[in-house]
Amino acid sequence: MQHLRVAWALAGAAVGFFLLFLIQAHFFGEGQLVAGTCEIVILDRDSSQPRRTIARQTARCACRKGQIAGTTRASPACVDVHIVRNRQWCEMMPCLDDEGCDLLVNRTGWTCAQPGGRVKTTTVS
Repeated sequence: MQHLRVAWALAGAAVGFFLLFLIQAHFFGEGQLVAGTCEIVILDRDSSQPRRTIARQTARCACRKGQIAGTTRASPACVDVHIVRNRQWCEMMPCLDDEGCDLLVNRTGWTCAQPGGRVKTTTVS
């Protein structure tokens, strides 16, 4: 009788672990991002105008509380929400290390100036 109880307890534990595994796979399955990370889901480049390339990208982020999707070192990243609310874009360090960041006059974006004089302008929509 004792062996039967142990067998039923082990069977119950096995079913419980299996259900836990199914629930975990459903909620944290493939395609889920780790908290605090981003990935680019759409990247569109338009080079139809001479000497000008317009690039649009859409990112998917899983930001922590108090953060929002932004740009750090020319890549999508989670940044503090106060940066976006106050439109202080250069505080999120959106440019590469050798580039200088300047806010646009109307604060709708920023520019990254490279040492050779090339300027990349980013506007937020």
